[in-house]
Amino acid sequence: MAELDASIRDLVQHAYDRAPAIRSLLDAAGLAPQDIQGADDLAKIPVLSKDSLVEMHQANPPFGGFLTIDPYDLPRIYISPGPIYDPQPPPEDPESMLAPFNYIGMGRGDRVLNTFMYHLTPAGILLDEAIRACGATVIPTGPGNTELQIMMMTALGATGFVGQPSFLMTLLDKAAEMGMGAGAVPLKKALFSAEPYTPNQRERFEGEYEMKTTSAYGTADLGFIGYTRAGVTGFCIMPTVYLQVCDPETGAPLPAGETGEIVATTLNRSYPLIRFGTGDLGALAPQPQCEGQQLLGLFGRSGDAIKVRGMFLHPNQLSGAAAHFPEIKAMQARITRPENRDVVTVNVELNEGADGDGLAEKLSALAQQAARLRIDAVNIVEPGVIDPNARKIVDEREWD
Repeated sequence: MAELDASIRDLVQHAYDRAPAIRSLLDAAGLAPQDIQGADDLAKIPVLSKDSLVEMHQANPPFGGFLTIDPYDLPRIYISPGPIYDPQPPPEDPESMLAPFNYIGMGRGDRVLNTFMYHLTPAGILLDEAIRACGATVIPTGPGNTELQIMMMTALGATGFVGQPSFLMTLLDKAAEMGMGAGAVPLKKALFSAEPYTPNQRERFEGEYEMKTTSAYGTADLGFIGYTRAGVTGFCIMPTVYLQVCDPETGAPLPAGETGEIVATTLNRSYPLIRFGTGDLGALAPQPQCEGQQLLGLFGRSGDAIKVRGMFLHPNQLSGAAAHFPEIKAMQARITRPENRDVVTVNVELNEGADGDGLAEKLSALAQQAARLRIDAVNIVEPGVIDPNARKIVDEREWD
């Protein structure tokens, strides 16, 4: 604990001196760096919400005043919903970021299908770097192209998979249709992220296909936060981040075991996010089964954003697209999950007398551009179908 306190004390002083955003946040709260002497004192700092982060980035582009290093030293810059331009700072402890990969034994001799996207979002490139840092060989496939991926997997003898568990289910289902039993599939190690990893999926991958698997929890702003291990409930937290679980209304830390918003403080001095509210709900273990902190699980969202195919869909993104069409009276997105695939359907109610010809195609294109997420269908519905008091995004998915 003394080492953690020292790291946090150093982080806050460094951020206050070099990051105008952190200075303004502490000044507004009437705090000086010396008021934060360790982890327990972080509660004095107000929680930084995602919406506030977006506003600060827009007020002080492109990095909101959080960056403490020369921007020319950044290896990459990404974009996330908001929009926010996420800087990728150089890692201060690269080896610690390999913990999930080391856990499943990924290393030299492995050829790994990396099925995350490589453009705009950080997942593909960052996981590519981590796989190579382990000594393994990357096969940068990205998502989709199921039959081609199966061909590459078998022709190259791929032993590893990185991506969403639902996509691996799709690959294995297709391989089975092609007459490939479990013994013909070379995959033996898998790291998942961006969506829940269900018990049924785990039973299939680890039982029928004898893989060693882990599921990583992370965000575009924070990177990897934790990963699963056999025999451990929830996630073992990475040493590069310190978590609190807080009352969503007051921001006050809650006792271990109680459910609240997951609030993260990164220990990266180049782009420090201090008391950043993820919007995810969870609970910390009173007696961790890991060397550091243990998050017992993810129990939903405290806000209105919903993660779909690894990307957050926010009501403001849909509202921004709808604002281009005065004929729209109400709009609601519904998320379903037939056959392990997220489907986004947008229902639209028109103002009386409005003409909806061609509206579906135009709205779908604008909404897809705003959210960077494919809209599967836009339906014009009868008046009264959309409850004006209901959520703008309704999640109807069932996770077995």
